[in-house]
Amino acid sequence: MSYRTKLNVFYLFCFFIILNKSIGQSRFDSIIKHSKRSSTHKLKLEFSDTLGNKTFLPILIVKGKQKGKTFTILAGVHGAEYAPIIATQELIKELKPNELIGTVIILPITNIGSFYNKTPYINPLDNKNINRIFPGKKEGTVSERIVNFISSEVIPKSDIFLDVHSGDASEDLLPFVCYYDNKRFPRQTEITRGLCEYSGFENVVSYPYTIKEDEPAKYAFKQACQAGKIAFSFESGKLGYLQPEAVKRIKQGFYRIFKKLGMYNFDVLSGVKKFQRLDRQVYIKAPVKGVFYSKLKAGSQVTNGETIGYITDEFGVILEKIVSPKKGVILYMKGTPPTKYGSTLFCISSYKL
Repeated sequence: MSYRTKLNVFYLFCFFIILNKSIGQSRFDSIIKHSKRSSTHKLKLEFSDTLGNKTFLPILIVKGKQKGKTFTILAGVHGAEYAPIIATQELIKELKPNELIGTVIILPITNIGSFYNKTPYINPLDNKNINRIFPGKKEGTVSERIVNFISSEVIPKSDIFLDVHSGDASEDLLPFVCYYDNKRFPRQTEITRGLCEYSGFENVVSYPYTIKEDEPAKYAFKQACQAGKIAFSFESGKLGYLQPEAVKRIKQGFYRIFKKLGMYNFDVLSGVKKFQRLDRQVYIKAPVKGVFYSKLKAGSQVTNGETIGYITDEFGVILEKIVSPKKGVILYMKGTPPTKYGSTLFCISSYKL
């Protein structure tokens, strides 16, 4: 085969990749804009990159009986966080288009590579953490292209954006719903706060919003927040295994939010739930590599100056003691012994006054 022929074959290959990608994205756009009401659509959008990686993004679009808000649910960004994935699977089975007002977009397993390869946080195809690379890159690796699609196609079509997580394989976590206190969009922030407080979660966490308008958001729901959307996140489940109560909490949250928005009626879950507000988080990073010990768990109360853990070497010799810099509650913490330098050991939050 001549050099010119090989070059033509290469260009043809690239053309079909681009064509296939554009057809999939065009179909997504067409379903949102033009498909009939009271209908359900399943898509598997294919993504590939110049490194030879190939993957897909499953998307379910449920169009209700009449026009209304578009609500996106993102799950499985981290493939070892199982409660959000199973909760969305159950929601898919239960949601009835003819009882829905508006449109629901569900991405049940965003990080397919991580999920099937059982790798915490990272997509093994390109070693990217999807929830650290927003807004992504149109011509990047497969993870960056998926993120770019979410940033450029899904978020702009969404009125409400919910990113669902749990504690990954090494993370002990207190169940909470969280949002950014974005002063640039006060109306959206106030609506988001109200939805979080109605969600049924026991803990409502507000994060400070400090990034500039042109600064990369990195995180999925922070990208939506930056775009002026009503955006928040559920956190339920921990340590990389499936807890039925975590799934139940997430599903209850879905239905309560639907009800609050007037999208779907579910009378059984009406009423006010008690919750506590948390803010002013501090993050304690591992000062050395080693073996982490702590008698505490997520939800434990700590005081300023209290020793809350320590790190040893491979022989059990203590290298560093970990001291709390403030009074508060452990929102999440490392729940397994192996510890890298700079990894997060604790997130401690204060009760909002």
